[in-house]
Amino acid sequence: MPSKIFSAATVGLDSEVVEVEVDILGSGLHAFTIVGLADTSIKESRDRVSSAIKNSGFKPPHQCGRVTVNLAPADLPKNSPIYDIPVALGFLLATNQIDFSFEKRIFIGELSLDGKVRSIQGVLPIALMAKKLGFEEIYVPHDNAPEAGVVGDVQVFPVSTLSELVEHFVGERKITPFENENKEFFTEEVKGGFDMSHVRGQEHVKRALEIAASGGHNIILNGPPGSGKSMLAKTMPTILPRLTLGESLEVTKIFSISGNLSKGVSLVSSRPFRAPHHSASAVSLVGGGSYPKPGEISLAHRGVLFLDEFAEYSRVVLESLRQPLEDGLITVSRAKGTLEFPARFTLVAAMNPCPCGNATDPEKMCSCSPSQIARYQRKISGPIMDRIDLQIEVPRVKIDKLESESLSESSKDIQRRVELARKIQEKRFENENIITNSEMNSHQIKKFCPLKESSKMLLRNAIASLGLSARSYFRLIKVARTIADLDGSQEIGDNHIAESIQYRFKSE
Repeated sequence: MPSKIFSAATVGLDSEVVEVEVDILGSGLHAFTIVGLADTSIKESRDRVSSAIKNSGFKPPHQCGRVTVNLAPADLPKNSPIYDIPVALGFLLATNQIDFSFEKRIFIGELSLDGKVRSIQGVLPIALMAKKLGFEEIYVPHDNAPEAGVVGDVQVFPVSTLSELVEHFVGERKITPFENENKEFFTEEVKGGFDMSHVRGQEHVKRALEIAASGGHNIILNGPPGSGKSMLAKTMPTILPRLTLGESLEVTKIFSISGNLSKGVSLVSSRPFRAPHHSASAVSLVGGGSYPKPGEISLAHRGVLFLDEFAEYSRVVLESLRQPLEDGLITVSRAKGTLEFPARFTLVAAMNPCPCGNATDPEKMCSCSPSQIARYQRKISGPIMDRIDLQIEVPRVKIDKLESESLSESSKDIQRRVELARKIQEKRFENENIITNSEMNSHQIKKFCPLKESSKMLLRNAIASLGLSARSYFRLIKVARTIADLDGSQEIGDNHIAESIQYRFKSE
């Protein structure tokens, strides 16, 4: 009689139940076969499982004739060594070496040759799936227990060895369920990064960053070398509002599946700040692989994607930003299937005005020809610039500002205003399935951003004089809505529209 154990497979950022069936044919030569669209890492588990079973003191597969393992459903790709534990337990059940009920239990984990259980990736989405489908217990590697424990309503059992797991089921020594003691998780301060108070001058840039953080708007900083663009960008995480539990779960799922979750960390507590080098490939940014995994774009979800030397990125990389900047997700298509990963990040880009960097510097001579400057600036296509709400000139800081001993407003003070603006948006969009002003579509803009006739006239004149597109028209309104939220105003005034217009470059 075949045995059956429940396990799971990750598909994108979600999980599905996998039934691990094991059957034994006692006669004939020994064979150990795994079927069910398994990749190499799973087929290699035959040797790992056999050695782990033998070294844990049980009768090994090579003494039991033909062993067949089926991973169902057979049309679902499986590409992780997490099935070692369920395969081993299924074999022990099929050979009557142990006996227990598999109902309402999920098992995941990789085995070493001596029977120890190694940590794996993608535990959080499996635990969330187990809770959703009504499973009562989930057995995970010991190091992954904190990650699974944040879900709640499912008992998490941390497993260190195969023999320990068997002893638990035969009643010799029970495994104590994991209890999450991280109650004050979301009260901690944002650590690292630069504080706004340490930035000398550049008050208009700080204001633009505050607006970007409040409404989730994309921003580009354009200025000569040494004007503080990178330092200003690195202050962004310190003024963003703290993650909510829902946002943290979204981010942690992405980090868990991609293998970026630090050991011992149960939840990502601070907003991501990703800064890939300008030599990064399109796949590293977008995500991919034979079995697609998230790239830098998705790892920045609910946080900041900082692209320094923006014009130095390849055209393919920059154009890959179009879909996520517009839709907040990235679609990765491969021969084995198409997956969607969330990518609702705030883009902070920094670039020089020309190859030498001095085109806008009043104190230094630019050595670039007009054609070189035009070619350099054309690296950023019109559709990409169109999707960036705030376009800021960052001038060189005057020496008297650098020598000033007085500190400007701190990140903590700015963060308070940002959080107040976010609370206004949270209340506004409580029935809209969005979080920030930047996520509004045209219907929602019409609903939540009514304009006076004088404000409409300002916009018309700006569109005509700056040569802006229809997309820019709506983005100006979104930015104005955020500026009004920072002012605590329910209505968008002429002053809010006027300020939003200041943050756009004129189209050439």
